[in-house]
Amino acid sequence: MLKLNYTESGLYMERVAAPLEVLVAQRVVIALRAGKNLFVQPGRASFLIPSDAPGLVQLELALKLEQTETISVFPVDDDFMEVSVQGSWIAEAVDAEEGTFITTFSDRAEFFVYKLWQVTQPEASFMV
Repeated sequence: MLKLNYTESGLYMERVAAPLEVLVAQRVVIALRAGKNLFVQPGRASFLIPSDAPGLVQLELALKLEQTETISVFPVDDDFMEVSVQGSWIAEAVDAEEGTFITTFSDRAEFFVYKLWQVTQPEASFMV
């Protein structure tokens, strides 16, 4: 499963081994104990990647072989492609801009999406 965390500072993606139902149940328990609202709704999430990103061709080939509608890749312009995934949005409000989007599909497709996102992220710089 892929977990896309949308925060005010950007998008962070991670692969999670736990089943979707377990992750949602954990979030419900946390929200109940914290006295917070929790909204879970189906939807789509997307992110941009450079059109010359390494691994893009492998992802597109994997998607053609799997014939899935859960993931789609479309050109935005000459420089960028949009990766769109179907899944569930989890947030404290229906119209929240920050929250978590979870999606699940084949291990192969998840691997390619995650690796593609990783290689297109700018290197983090740390002060020593």
